[in-house]
Amino acid sequence: MSFEEDDQVVLNDEHSEFNGETGTITQTMESMFGDVTYTVSFEDGQEAGVPEDALEAADGDADEADEE
Repeated sequence: MSFEEDDQVVLNDEHSEFNGETGTITQTMESMFGDVTYTVSFEDGQEAGVPEDALEAADGDADEADEE
């Protein structure tokens, strides 16, 4: 799953001070090898260079389909 700017995500990185916190993607960057990393902004700061596999969509993300 890829993410876009302004998506709400949860960071899963035990080495980060923001592990388990929900933030907003503020920037996407693609390397010359085609790998995409993200900058995620949190209430108390930001984390840059976050790989896609360390992120998951936050509950209630606007991109999720509403079930009736």
